[in-house]
Amino acid sequence: MPDTQGFIENRIFSDIEPGDSATLQRQLTKADIELFAIVSGDINPAHLDESFAASDLFHHVVAHGMWGGALISAVLGTELPGPGTIYLSQNLKFHRPVGVGDTVSVTVTAREKREERHVVVFDCLAANQTGAIVISGTAEVIAPTERVRMPRAQLPEVQLQRHDNYRHLIDTCAGLPPMAMAIVHPCDEPSLGGAVAAARAGLIVPVLVGPEAKIRAVAAAAGLDISAYRLVPTAHSHAAAEEAVRLARAGEVATLMKGSLHTDELMHEVMSGTLGLRTERRISHAFVMDIASYPKPLIITDAAININPTLEDKRDICQNAINLALALGVKLPKVAILSAVETVTMKLPSTLDAAALCKMAERGQISGGIIDGPLAFDNAIDKAAAATKGIVSAVAGDADILVVPDLEAGNMLAKQLSFLAGADAAGIVLGARVPIVLTSRADSLRTRMASCAVAAILAAARAAKA
Repeated sequence: MPDTQGFIENRIFSDIEPGDSATLQRQLTKADIELFAIVSGDINPAHLDESFAASDLFHHVVAHGMWGGALISAVLGTELPGPGTIYLSQNLKFHRPVGVGDTVSVTVTAREKREERHVVVFDCLAANQTGAIVISGTAEVIAPTERVRMPRAQLPEVQLQRHDNYRHLIDTCAGLPPMAMAIVHPCDEPSLGGAVAAARAGLIVPVLVGPEAKIRAVAAAAGLDISAYRLVPTAHSHAAAEEAVRLARAGEVATLMKGSLHTDELMHEVMSGTLGLRTERRISHAFVMDIASYPKPLIITDAAININPTLEDKRDICQNAINLALALGVKLPKVAILSAVETVTMKLPSTLDAAALCKMAERGQISGGIIDGPLAFDNAIDKAAAATKGIVSAVAGDADILVVPDLEAGNMLAKQLSFLAGADAAGIVLGARVPIVLTSRADSLRTRMASCAVAAILAAARAAKA
C-alpha cells in the first residue's frame, strides 16, 4: 500500500489473497505523448501533428502494449505486489482511445495464486473518468517472498523544451503576399533548397541570380524543380552580388538572400556609396534567436557587420533593432545595452556608451522602445538575477533586444546560444534599402525559412509605409 511518509512496502506471496487489489490514477497530457515519441522513436506525423486527434496517438501507443502496459506495470511494481515483483506476461485488450485531459484509473486484482515459482495472476482493468472501460486483461508476475520497505523514488522533473517562436513568424506571413527575393549565387543545395522551400511555403518569390549552369546543376543533383522561377544569369559570384543589388535599387525585388558566396562579397556591393543600398542610417545585423528556455524571440545585435561600433553607430544599431521588433509585432520593445557589469565605470567604455544611449532615448534620439543599461547578460534576461542585484527596471529580466558592445561579443554570444543551448538564429541585415538575409552554411532549413519570414515581414512593413 502507498506510504504517506515517502516509503513503499511490498506484499509478499504468502500475504496476497485472491480479491486483493490496488489502483493507480493518471491523467494523459500532451507531454506524455511527446515524451513517448522521444523515448520510443515514434515520430509519425499523424501522431504528433496537432491536426490529428491526440486519442489517435494514444490508441496507437496502447495498441503496441506500451503506455497502457506501463501503467499496469507501475501498479504491480510499486503497489501490489510492489518492490521485488518480476513481470512475466500480460494479455491486454484495448477497447477505446483516450484523449489529452482524460483521466485513466488502472486497477489490478489478484485472481489466482500458484505455489510453484510463487506466481500470481492479476485481472487488469483501466477505465476513464466517465467509467468507460479502456483496457482489460490479465498479467502474470512472480511475487516477492522477502519483505521490502524502501524510500519512494523521487523522479526528476522532466521539461520539454520547444521551439515555437519561428512557427509564429512563419504563420504571421500567411496573410502577406509573397515578396520577390533575389537569391544571390545559390550554387549549393542548402541555399537553393532553402529558397525553394520558402517559395513553396508562400513566403517569397525567388529570383535566382548567379551562374546559370551551376544553379541548374545544383537543382538537378538535389532534385529541385526551379522551372517556375526567374533566373538572372551572371558570370560569377561578384557579378551576382552586383546584379542583385541593381535589382533591389530598381524595385524588381523587395529583399535579398545570401547564397553560397562570402558575406563580404555581398556586403561590399550593398555598402557601395553610389550604387549600393545604403540609407542615412548605419547598416547593422541582427539575429532573431529562438531559444527553448526563453519565452519569446530574442534579438541580438550586432554580431556580423559592425566590428567596433562607435556611440553613433550604436544609436543606429538600437533603432534598427527596435524597428525590427516593432515589425515583428512587439508593441514596446525592451532594449538591454549589454556590458560585463551593470554599473557605469570609466574602466569599461561599453558602460559609458550604455549610459549615453539611455540618455539619447530620453531625449528622443532613439524612439519606439524602452532602453536600459548597462546590464550584464544574466540580469538582462533573468528576473531573479536582476532582483538579486537590486536592479529595478522595466527591461531587466525581460529583454526583447540585446545590444552587444562589439561584434566579437555578439558573435560569441549568438554562437554559444546556438551550439550550447540549441537555439536557432535567423540573421537579417537592417538599415539598408531592403532587408537582406545573411545565411550561414550551418543554418538549418528551419532557420532559413524563419529568416525569409523575417525579411518578408520587414518588406511588407516597408511597403505599407511607402
